[in-house]
Amino acid sequence: MTEQMHMNVPDQSDRVVRLEGGPRDFPEELRVHPEPAAGEKIKIEHHGGYEHFERTDESIELDGGPGTVFRWTQRTRIAE
Repeated sequence: MTEQMHMNVPDQSDRVVRLEGGPRDFPEELRVHPEPAAGEKIKIEHHGGYEHFERTDESIELDGGPGTVFRWTQRTRIAE
């Protein structure tokens, strides 16, 4: 199964987020995304479950632009 990103709000194209924490095998290419417009949470499908990330007050520079750090908070299983 491939990983998928599920965000609960539309993207803002001018800022990006960095996802930090979570499982060691969480792919690096899934860690940088457009910032959700008003969302405080992001969830991404990964190995039969969802990795949950929440917005922090931390700001960083990513690819020459401003970014926001979202930190891993929990993993939930996909209901069958």
